[in-house]
Amino acid sequence: MRFLPNPHFIPEFRKETGLNPKVARYVKRFPQTKEFLDKTTDLMKFLLPFYVKEGKSYLTIAFGCTGGQHRSVAIAEEMKKRLEAEGYRVKSGHRDMPR
Repeated sequence: MRFLPNPHFIPEFRKETGLNPKVARYVKRFPQTKEFLDKTTDLMKFLLPFYVKEGKSYLTIAFGCTGGQHRSVAIAEEMKKRLEAEGYRVKSGHRDMPR
């Protein structure tokens, strides 16, 4: 997600994560974010029925950014919402976030 502006350089967001609604709104406010999410959602809506048909029990989708705290987290959570709205069970995890 390094093509998106980095919230890390905004002082009020630096210590937050993409789980923070303000950070997520910031990440999602850019036209390229919306286009990316829409195109990726369309791709997943196309592909997922084929995975189901083939009997696959899970699919891992990963998003990355420089620090793994802001952009990739916000995008993963938004994709989770979108896929859940399509009726899929989705589990999210954020490898680089503090536990």
